[in-house]
This record gives sequence, C-alpha cells and structure tokens, in this order.
Amino acid sequence: MKEMITYGKLVLFNKSFMWLLFLVNLLGTIYGYIWYESQLSVTEPKFLLFVPDSPTASLFFTIALLGWLLKKNWKLIEALALITLVKYGVWAVVMNIWTYIETGSIGWMGWMLVASHFAMALQAILYIPFYRFTFVHIFIAAVWTLHNDVIDYVFGQMPVYRSLSEYSNQVGYFTFWLSIACISIAIGVYQKRSKRIS
Repeated sequence: MKEMITYGKLVLFNKSFMWLLFLVNLLGTIYGYIWYESQLSVTEPKFLLFVPDSPTASLFFTIALLGWLLKKNWKLIEALALITLVKYGVWAVVMNIWTYIETGSIGWMGWMLVASHFAMALQAILYIPFYRFTFVHIFIAAVWTLHNDVIDYVFGQMPVYRSLSEYSNQVGYFTFWLSIACISIAIGVYQKRSKRIS
C-alpha cells in the first residue's frame, strides 16, 4: 500500500504530468465558460463575474498549477482554488445525482459532468502539499465564496437546473453549508502546515 502511495505521488508531482494537468484544466475551463454561454447572454453585466462558478474555480486551479510549475506560490489564488474547486466539484456531483433521482435520467452529458466535477474536487485535495496560503488569504477567499452564494441565491444568479427549480431554497441552504465546509478544509490545511513548521 505504501509503495502504491509513493508511486502515486511520484506521478502526481512529476513536472510533465503537471503540465498535462495544466493543459487539461485550461481546456476544461474554456469549455466551462462556453457551457455557460446561454446563461451569460441573459445575465446583467454586474453579475457576470459570479455566474460561471465551476469554470472560474478551475481557472483558479489552472493559475495555481502554473505558479507551481514556475516554482511560485500565488497564495490567494491557491486559497481560492482549494475552496472553490472542492465546493463546485462536490456541488455539481450532488446536483446531477439529485437530478437523476428526480427525473430518472441525466444522459451521458450529465454523467460526464459528474465525473469531471468529481475530478475537479479530487485534484484540489491531492495537491494539498503545494498550498502555501495563510489565514489572510483564506479570509479573502471565504468572503469571495460566501459573496458568490449571496449573488446566486439572493439575486437569483445560480446555475440553472430546471428539474430542481422547486428546491431552490434547499439548494441554497445546502450550498451555504458546503461553502462553510470547504472554508473549514482550507483552515485545516493551514493549521496542519503551521503545526508542522513550528
């Protein structure tokens, strides 16, 4: 088991693999923004920044990856990447499975979204050893994340899942606590690293 973990780390932290992951995330981010095109076309300009949640989260991680490849730590980007990538990765998995339970089908595209968003959340966790953010960066990322929830569920800019529209209050409540959980993960990562250093 230890040998498997060691081998996994060798692959995961290999520079060539990280460049490949960077490319995959970059292309996925571009595709994600295209996916939101129809919703963005009817969104007020003041909300545009906060509507494409998942591609913006993967953009943060893509930038963080570039930083690591250049031997730099863009700490605020790293905090935003961890919190938002786990949040929207888990969120999309839950929403698509919930849609499947409600409708009985989500098609191949829905299952593709489940797999890709699960991978989003997973990669954010797997690269925890690279994060160097501080509590200040977590605080700023937390404000961004919770502000995004307000924009989504107070101002009605949430991602469109028509089959779940009658559950918008429950989705909003779940999303808020998911944000808190992801912020808590970032705090835990920071505290664990601080104890190791001290």
